[in-house]
Amino acid sequence: MTLAFLGIIISLALLITLAYRGHSVIYAGPISAMVAVIFAGAPLLASYTQIFMPAFGRFMIVFFPLFLTGAIFGRLMTLSGYADDLARWISSGLGVQRAILATVVATALLTYGGVSAWVIAFTIYPISVALFKEAGIPKRLMPAAIALGIFTFATAALPGSPQIHNAIAARYFSTTTFAAPVLGIIGAIVTFSLGYAWLVWRQKQLIARGEVFETTLDPVGRQKAEALLEASEQGDDLSGVRHTDSGTILRRGFIGVLPVLTVVLVNAFMTYAVPAMVDFGYLSEAQYGATNINQVIGVWSVIASLVAAIVLIFLMQTHNARTYIEGLSEGAKNSVVPVFSTASEVGYGAVIASLPVFALIKAGLFGISQNPLIVAAVATGGIAGLTGSAAGGLTITLNSIGAELTRMAVEQGISLEILHRVTAMAAVSFDSLPHNGAIITLLVVCGLTHRDSYKDIGVVTVIVPLIGLLVVLGLGLLMN
Repeated sequence: MTLAFLGIIISLALLITLAYRGHSVIYAGPISAMVAVIFAGAPLLASYTQIFMPAFGRFMIVFFPLFLTGAIFGRLMTLSGYADDLARWISSGLGVQRAILATVVATALLTYGGVSAWVIAFTIYPISVALFKEAGIPKRLMPAAIALGIFTFATAALPGSPQIHNAIAARYFSTTTFAAPVLGIIGAIVTFSLGYAWLVWRQKQLIARGEVFETTLDPVGRQKAEALLEASEQGDDLSGVRHTDSGTILRRGFIGVLPVLTVVLVNAFMTYAVPAMVDFGYLSEAQYGATNINQVIGVWSVIASLVAAIVLIFLMQTHNARTYIEGLSEGAKNSVVPVFSTASEVGYGAVIASLPVFALIKAGLFGISQNPLIVAAVATGGIAGLTGSAAGGLTITLNSIGAELTRMAVEQGISLEILHRVTAMAAVSFDSLPHNGAIITLLVVCGLTHRDSYKDIGVVTVIVPLIGLLVVLGLGLLMN
């Protein structure tokens, strides 16, 4: 058992190292898993074809439609100019001196509207550059401001978020994306408030030291930043409108918010109204998976809301239909790497969970507490941190111990909605350690390094969400 446990540690170290160095998790996942298998003395090929790949496939079957529709929606929001219009509208309304607040709010709104993190980063970057530069705010704070809006409260705390993390929890606990709305809103307020307060304090501290916008931008970072900014300025602006006067910004911003609003409203309609209006009894038949509406509505509602928003974009600019049709293909291509990467991490987790030594690890997790809320928070946060992926950590945890958590919650009279919210929020805490692929990408987009910006990123995406999680966890324990 000692050798097998050592194998798990080495495999995790390998996975973290490869991810940190920018290698694709698509191949790093199975390689790392096979290292653990070799140390455990388990069958190598059988572990890959009979355990890794089936887990990989099950994740793809359930969640690929979410990645696909989300990526297409994000691409069309970019091609139409609506994402840019929305971000500029918010920035204009809040003013240059509130550049940090404008960046956080804009990214959070796009995140809550279902736009992917990659699209948001490239959309908000040129706008934030202009705001930060004019306000004289050190650029080292920009990645943290963007990360606070994308990777924390808007992803997993706000009820109704269509992001994959919220949908995964809904699928496993037979809840909806609007689970535990009051606790979710409280958690979002705490996370946003503390994160924003930290960034404002850091802004004052750095400016007092004499730092300005350009201080931390090295020559290589400057070159990347200028190239990205130029590409963004010369990108697809199908509207032909230059955002110069406030009236144009207001009008375009209002139009730009409509697809996002559609995602939210259709998601809510599908969640609360459709199950009561339509007879879904046929889902109990074997050909439909012998399931029920409660187990699928969390995923269905997000898919329907994103499709509705995609259709709306087509209808709002029918003259650009040909370009948007091309965007469908581009969006579909953009969905492949994220979904395959996450599925590979899920396959890795399935292999680890299949090893006999994992029984000891599971016993240790449930030895922490008899309360499923505490176990879920510790396990999800820990695994997300090890894998550097919120979605991967969440799925691995729920695949491994989700049934036990559900059973314990039911036996103890603990709301599955609260369990959903705690688990989803736990996934976006320790996931944002330095080896997180999204963090690495964000730094590249901003032309900065870990040394420049990770301190602030770590505070707003690890420490602050952890505090928000503890508040929600504490309230959840008091309510049960």
